Amino acid sequence: MNPETAKYNVSLDQADREICDLLAEEIHKHLPEAENKIWHAHPVWFLDGNPVVGYSKLKQGVRLLFWSGESFEEESLEQNGKFKAAEARYTALEQVDKKALKRWLAKAREIQWDYKNIARRKGKLERLK
Repeated sequence: MNPETAKYNVSLDQADREICDLLAEEIHKHLPEAENKIWHAHPVWFLDGNPVVGYSKLKQGVRLLFWSGESFEEESLEQNGKFKAAEARYTALEQVDKKALKRWLAKAREIQWDYKNIARRKGKLERLK
C-alpha cells in the first residue's frame, strides 16, 4: 500500500480504518498494476493515468467510488454525479461484499471512460475500452 494511503487510513476512527484497509487490500490484490496515490485528498487507483477506483471518508461512513461504475450495470452501485461514476457506501466492515468487490474491480479494468482527458475535451467523456 502506498505510504500516503496508509497514512490516510490510520487517520480514521477504527471502524472506518478497518473498512478502508480492507478496500485497499482488495483493490491492490485485484488491480496490482494500478498506481495508487492520494488525489484530491483521497486514495485513488489509476490505470494508465486514468482514475478507476477510490474511497473517501464521509460523514456517515466510507464511500467506494468507481469512476466508470455506472457502465458496470450493477444494481448494488448507485449513480454518483453527472458523469459515469457509481458508488457503494459502508458503515461497517461486514457490509463489504468481497465477491461483489472483486467483480466490480474486474469491470473497472475492462470498462473505462477517459477521465484523464476530460478537461481537454471540455467535459466530454469517451469510452476507452
